[in-house]
Amino acid sequence: MWNPTDYLAFGDHRARPFHDLVARIGATAPRRVVDVGCGPGTLTKTLATRWPHAALEAFDSSEDMVLAAREHGVTAELVDVADWHPASDTDVVVCNAVLQWVPGHPALMRRWIGELPAGAWLGVQVPSNFGFPSHVVIRELVLSQRWRDDLHDVRIRDELAVLSPEGYADLLLDTDCEVDAWETTYLQRLSGPDPVLDWVSGTALRPVRAVLSEDAWRDFRAELAVELRSAYPSRSDGTTWFPFRRVFVVARKRP
Repeated sequence: MWNPTDYLAFGDHRARPFHDLVARIGATAPRRVVDVGCGPGTLTKTLATRWPHAALEAFDSSEDMVLAAREHGVTAELVDVADWHPASDTDVVVCNAVLQWVPGHPALMRRWIGELPAGAWLGVQVPSNFGFPSHVVIRELVLSQRWRDDLHDVRIRDELAVLSPEGYADLLLDTDCEVDAWETTYLQRLSGPDPVLDWVSGTALRPVRAVLSEDAWRDFRAELAVELRSAYPSRSDGTTWFPFRRVFVVARKRP
């Protein structure tokens, strides 16, 4: 279950890759703009500012996120990303920090390109930090003797969850698109006593939280906090550096 409040706790840091992605989309007068996995809708509203004359479509697979988006004034719908098909007038598709949750998403991206009209744009951003300590220590703790029975069905994403920039570029070049792919590591300066724990609690730890009781969840977080403090020590001023790598790809279907 997604918690919009937890997700927005680091709103500025989560927003920056979205803006960097959208800035590379060169559409000037799109008929329809779609936010795939719109979350709480706070960033969706910026698409309406960028393209004020376009029809704006937004959806998410989380009911809580859809409700939050509607509270933010976005007409969002509850739709599973794997079930979505673009309308014939869809000229821009933005998919920010979503597809890492979708097994087999490269095939989904190819289908979208095939269904989009000529000249349409597809912009995708995915986290690529699954080999970083923040995720490695979670996987190790889930598999530890203390937790493996309670969490035997939980799978924490690894480095195979997403492709490299070259992988996405090859994927979309083969669909006769113009492609721009890159990666960026953001050095995020977080504050608070356990900021990295708070960050992953809103995203990577959702599968763990979904199966643990309140007491077990508190104990799991306490164990994880010790490991994360060691991996990401705080500075003398109390802030913590948290490197976060992300992969971007922007493709335009040839006219």
